[in-house]
Amino acid sequence: MAISKGDMVSWNTSQGPTQGKALEKKTSDFTHDGQKFKPTDGDPYWIVESDKTGAKAAHKESSLSKV
Repeated sequence: MAISKGDMVSWNTSQGPTQGKALEKKTSDFTHDGQKFKPTDGDPYWIVESDKTGAKAAHKESSLSKV
């Protein structure tokens, strides 16, 4: 599954499934919202923006599904 910038994606949260837009692919170590992330070659992270709240979060590509 190849996700591209601008794709609509869905993911699970503690409140249930949600969806939003893939904004930026991260392939090297980074910090988001004070939390450190370590992507791997096989499982990069994406910064996603929730359609519901507008909040941005980092999610592993493997946890995202294209809508």
